[in-house]
This record gives sequence, structure tokens and C-alpha cells, in this order.
Amino acid sequence: MTAGSDLLLAPFRRQHVLMMDVTAQRSMVAWWIGLAGHLAMLVWYAASGLVAPPWAVIGLLVIWAALLLVGLRLRTTRPVWMLLIPVLDVAIWFGVVSAGDAFLGWTA
Repeated sequence: MTAGSDLLLAPFRRQHVLMMDVTAQRSMVAWWIGLAGHLAMLVWYAASGLVAPPWAVIGLLVIWAALLLVGLRLRTTRPVWMLLIPVLDVAIWFGVVSAGDAFLGWTA
């Protein structure tokens, strides 16, 4: 490339860099939203003691902590995937509590 063509392409390169910055910022915002959802689910996991025995609550909290570690790992690799963590939280919590009610007789 010549110096003249570099001058012609400079605005496009600058725009590309700015778009990459916007995409990175949106990814981090998505990660923070996912983290907020995951932290909100901690209340439900901890309050499971109202319907589940202590060993089940401990198991749920271990699962929650493992999902937190996965989410922290996703911050550097795929931050947008953190939005799936609260969805998994709800599915796991609902599945465990429903299964405990149906098969183990857990009641409030």
C-alpha cells in the first residue's frame, strides 16, 4: 500500500475500531446484567430452606457458587453468554424444588 491509500482508508479503520469498542462495551453491559440476575437468584436459592431440607439447600448453594465461577470465567471469554446463567439458575432451582416436592415430599 502507498501512503495515499493509507490516508484514504484511515477513516474506515477508525470507524472499525470505534465499532469494536461499542461492541465490547455492549458485551460487558450484558455480562453485568447477567451477573445482577445471578445475584438476584441467590435469594431464591437461600430461601429454599423453607421447602427443602438443609442438605438440599447446601447442594443448591454449591450449584449457585459453581455457576458464579462459570460466569466469572465467561467475563473474559464470552461475556454475552452470562445472560444464560440466570436462565439456568431459574431452571435448576425450579427443577430441584419441583422434583423434591414430587418425589421426596418436600412441602412448605
